[in-house]
Amino acid sequence: MYQLFVEEHFDAAHYLPEYHGKCERLHGHRFKVVIRAEGTAVGKDGMVYDFAEMKRHLRDALAVLDHCCLNELEEFSVAPPSSENIARWLYERIAPQLPVDALRLSAIEVWESPTAGVIYTP
Repeated sequence: MYQLFVEEHFDAAHYLPEYHGKCERLHGHRFKVVIRAEGTAVGKDGMVYDFAEMKRHLRDALAVLDHCCLNELEEFSVAPPSSENIARWLYERIAPQLPVDALRLSAIEVWESPTAGVIYTP
């Protein structure tokens, strides 16, 4: 089994209205996002899947979130834009983009600071 991963980041603001503390107020993060995928077969090109393609899928999803107030997006109208919900939303958006026969999205990491983050696995 091979585990492939790529990392990108996005900048956004959010607030957690049901949280009682500083994060209840509007604040921003430089979110780091890592996607991890698994595959078993190496192609004739020597790769399980092209890192550039993985990054393209991730960048396309992050473009929706970058430089905005996440609470204002329709994607987070039902559930607040916590790191947990961001990770799940990214998984649901990226997983269908990967070739089912070659690669399975295994995890999404969302870091909201250098020392705190969440990993979502289906």
